[in-house]
Formats: sequence, structure tokens, C-alpha cells
Amino acid sequence: MSNNDIVQKLWNLCDVLRDDGINYSDYVTELVLLLFIKMVHENTEAGLLNKHTLPTGCRWSDLSDKDGINLLNDYKNILMALSTGKRREIDPENPENTIEKIVVTDPLILAIYADAQTRLREPRHLKQLIKSLDSIDWFSAQKDGLGDLYEGLLEKNANETKSGAGQYFTPRALIDSMVRVINPLHGEVIQDPAAGTAGFLIAADRYIKDQSDDLYDLKDNAKAFQKHNAFVGVELVPSTRRLALMNCLLHGMEGDDEGVVHLGNSLGQVGMNLPKADIILANPPFGTSKGGDASITRDDLTYPTNNKQLAFLQHIYRNLKPGGRAAVVLPDNVLFEAGVGTDIRRDLMNKCNLHTILRLPTGIFYAAGVKTNVLFFTKGSVTNRQQEENCTTNTWVYDLRTNMPKFGKRTPFGEQHLKPFEAVYDPSGHSREGGNPDLASRAEGDWSFTDLEDKAKQAMHSPELLLEKSRWKCFSREYIRDTKGDSLDISWLKDANSIDTADLGTPEELAGEAMTELKGALADLEALVKSLAGGGRDE
Repeated sequence: MSNNDIVQKLWNLCDVLRDDGINYSDYVTELVLLLFIKMVHENTEAGLLNKHTLPTGCRWSDLSDKDGINLLNDYKNILMALSTGKRREIDPENPENTIEKIVVTDPLILAIYADAQTRLREPRHLKQLIKSLDSIDWFSAQKDGLGDLYEGLLEKNANETKSGAGQYFTPRALIDSMVRVINPLHGEVIQDPAAGTAGFLIAADRYIKDQSDDLYDLKDNAKAFQKHNAFVGVELVPSTRRLALMNCLLHGMEGDDEGVVHLGNSLGQVGMNLPKADIILANPPFGTSKGGDASITRDDLTYPTNNKQLAFLQHIYRNLKPGGRAAVVLPDNVLFEAGVGTDIRRDLMNKCNLHTILRLPTGIFYAAGVKTNVLFFTKGSVTNRQQEENCTTNTWVYDLRTNMPKFGKRTPFGEQHLKPFEAVYDPSGHSREGGNPDLASRAEGDWSFTDLEDKAKQAMHSPELLLEKSRWKCFSREYIRDTKGDSLDISWLKDANSIDTADLGTPEELAGEAMTELKGALADLEALVKSLAGGGRDE
């Protein structure tokens, strides 16, 4: 049984939850409370989990052989114990009384199950879930890793739901591509200030493990750093952070005492206290600050704004170490918004080398109509990582949006669509050693997803015209400042479905054509009226 089969089987259990009155958006949150207990059991049985085991009385074996109301009550008590660290037991010295006993001291387990409670009401539904989880071929699942299985369930949830995690879920192909070109190295501090379910951090960890034989090539102190200190995320929503902590732990990422992903607001005090990072990977939430926990409360940002993405962008380039690099998903409005938006973009290009923008196609995010980009930048300049002014000299733009298909379930966006961008991002492979791409090796010109016959004709008649059809072009800092007014909404390719006004003719010609068409339509209407009138007389 493949992991995809297992993920589908797990997703089918949502029918059981629906029968118990649990809302569509709460399926995964409810399911993973039970699923994580099962996965800890399977990892422990396989000898893969020595730390962070669950206490006696809170394990899978304490549920699997029970039934009826006792099963449901015991499950509620287990969640209470894992959530609070305490359990009520009968006092052995005085059976008429109960005492509180400490059963959980592991801070990570307490964080994962903080405020956990089930909304299941029917014991038979809980029993059905337990039997279904017991019937899964966990041996096959172990071969691919339980972390990948769990992550597959989160992705399935994002694909199927129309709100919550699915609204701005970052496609896996895009995450992996961003990680590959950023090229994280062991020993670097990697952050995501809007972690979600920790997709970026887990992809970066997987990448480093692939480069180091699953960390086997590293010394013990380097292994410990990767496990406990290399990755830091921040997530505002407690239920989403729970998913992230489970996800990280199942991938062997433990983090500090708060886990890999901390609970809090990066646009508040938590963000101000984050240490400087070597790498920041993020897809900040879209929208504006409207008060509450998600409000922008920082007083250290140079340019105050209610736009969350602009605030996150400031946090990210300010929080990089000299020479640190970032890849950030941002909507189009961040690239062209006037006023404070212009100030922030100008400050970014001053303090960092904004070397690359990837214009993403529409339809790859689950919020309809959202147009997004990835900004790649490095703190400092190409020649001096300590430089703090005039760091951007050229910005390269790859247009993966114009004349691309509309992506969705029928036309999925995948790795093959990003490979041409990766090929031109760092053609020399320099970043495989030093982290940053070799910008000097770049050359304009990429015609992926272009009609090859049309390309050949253009090359024969006009090399300049051919370059204008390229998806990969370089724009100087002077051009961005003087011609674009520091807007980064840069496009040059003509949409195949658009109409070129140069081909429309003069206004007189257009008016004459319109008049001819109107006269023809009027004649057709008159003929139709006569026909209908004649039909009436026949009756």
C-alpha cells in the first residue's frame, strides 16, 4: 500500500467524523489528535522514537481494546492528561478521594496537546476510527516515513477544503523549488515567521538530510544543532501550530523547549525577539491588520503599515544576518502599492540585493484569482555582505505567468513547470557551495513553454524580437527607479489572448465596421419580424 493510498484511507475517515456532526474544516484537527497517538505507537514499536513517548495510560494500547462509553470517557481523559500534564486518580490510601498525579513532563508533548479536546459524541464512531487506523499497513508507511504520510494528509486537507489551511496553502512543488535554489546548508539558522504547518522548514530539513546522508556525515554536535537549533518557526493559530509541531516531530525535528514552531505573532513581540537568521523562507498571510491577536503591534519597523505582507517583508529583510538570504511569496499588490509600499521596496533594494523575482501563474493557490510572486534577496551586496546601502544593482525577472495554462485540479502545477526557472537561476551551480547564486553566470533568454516553430522564425528574422519573447530578463536598478517608479510589477510578454491596439485600425475604420455590422443586424431583425408576422396570419 503506497503512502497516497494510506492518505486517501485516512481522508475517508472524515465521513465518520461528519456522521458525528464535526464540521468539514475541523476534520484534520480532530483526526490528528488520535492519529498522533497511533503514530507515536508505531514509531516506538519500530525503535525510531526514544524521546517524546507518551506516558503509561495515554498510549494506543490503552484505547485499542476498549469499547462503549468507557472508551470515549477514557479517550477524553487521555487528552486531558496530555493537555494539562495531570491526571486524576483514586487515592490508594483513601479510595473515597481522588488525587492529581503528574503524568506528562515533556514540554513538547504538552505543547502539541495544549487545550486538546475531542468533539466526538458517539463511542461507536471513535471505535470505528480506532479499528480503521489499526487496519492500515503501517509497515509500508514506515518505509516512506510517517512524517511524509502525515504531511500528505495535511496537503490533502488543503486540496479539498475551501477555507482555513487550503486558502493559501503553498504548493509542495513551489516549496521544494524555493528550497533547492536557496540551497540551505547544515549549520545555518533557518526561519519561517509565518510557519503554518511547517512545510518550508520540513522541506529545508529534508534537503539538508539528503545532502548529508541523513546527517550521518555530520559530527555529533552538528547533528544536535540540526535537531534542536537549526529551525525556528512562528505560528499565530494554536490549532495550526499543533499540526506543525506534530509534523516536525514525526520528521525528527525537535527544536528547543517550545518545539520547532513557537506560538505567537511575528508582527508583535515574538517577532521582535527572534534571533537573526541565515535563511528565511515564508509565505506570509494575505490581508490587512484588523486588530486582535493578528494585529501589527511592533514599534521597531521603519515604515508603519496595516498591510500584513508589507510588515512581514520588513521583518524578513531586517531579520537576516549579513549575507543571509530569503525567498518570500508575496501577492502582486506588494510589488506595486504606492506610498509606504514604495518606501519599503526602496528600503529593501537599498539594504539587500533583490536579485530575482519569479512571477507565478494564477490558479496554483487555492484562493481564486490571487496573483503571487517569489522575491529572492540577500542581505548586503554581491561584493560585500556588510554593505547597507545601494545593494541592488540588477533584478532578474522570470515570467512564469504570461501564456501559461490555468492551473487547478485538472491541470496540476508541478515540478516540471519550475525546472526551467531553476536552470537559469544559477546556471553555474555556484550556490551548491556558497549558498548564493552566481549572478555573473546568468544570461537573458529562456523560451520554455513557447512554440518552438515560432521561436525559430523569430531567431531568423530578429534576435532582438526573440529576446523580447524570453521569460527571463534583467532590469537595472536605474530602470526600476526611473522608469517604474520603484514598482516591481515588471512584465513585458504579450498575452496571446490580448488584442494589440496597433492592429485595430483607425477610429474611422472601426466606426465604419461597427456601422456595417449594426445595419446587418437591423436587417436581420426586420426579416425576423416579418417572418413572425406572416406566421401569425397563417394561423
